[in-house]
Amino acid sequence: MIRAQVQQEHTEPIEQDFNLMFGDAVSAKFLEKWPTVYKQKVLEQSHGLTQTGELQHLVQNAESTTEVENGRGSDMSSLLILIHLLPPSPHGRKRPKLSAGRASDQLVKFIETGISIQGHLDSITESLQPYLLAVGTKRSVIHKCFIVIDKHAIPCKSLDWLSCFDELFKAHFVFGASYSHDPVNMCNFLQTTIYEIDVGNTKVNPRVAEPRARMLH
Repeated sequence: MIRAQVQQEHTEPIEQDFNLMFGDAVSAKFLEKWPTVYKQKVLEQSHGLTQTGELQHLVQNAESTTEVENGRGSDMSSLLILIHLLPPSPHGRKRPKLSAGRASDQLVKFIETGISIQGHLDSITESLQPYLLAVGTKRSVIHKCFIVIDKHAIPCKSLDWLSCFDELFKAHFVFGASYSHDPVNMCNFLQTTIYEIDVGNTKVNPRVAEPRARMLH
């Protein structure tokens, strides 16, 4: 049970509970497969997209071996490119879809070092699904990272972007939380393609099925 708004415990219980639910082999798949297989496939697929300034910045950062100004690092940038490959679905006929950039903000938020984490939690005025809160001097220099859920901040056990995102994904299952609406295509892709959880029982729309088929071959 979450007992305080800013948790002192790290996310080992999330990892342990996820392992109990799905097993060690499933738990390890993302960190094994993303950097060795899917990161490059996502970069290859991104070259066929309309090259907006935002996407170009992510691709530059993902392909760079050095720090890009105000970038999120190579690995996280490659993950955010996946949202551009699997863009948000419309909310309804009369409600426009969000951009991939705003969908990314539903998964990863950044505040500068010195800004109160408790103040950030207190400022939440709507029900939000779990997301990563990164704290640092700039997006490429992170000092702390938290999983925020129900206005509580749980420290991630690592400052490695991939490990933090792995913990965030697992938190959805451990806490029984649904995915945010706009990054749901990305999350369903990760669930069915990389973690291989409930593949036959998870309904995915063509925005997910088509890129999934391309990357599996």
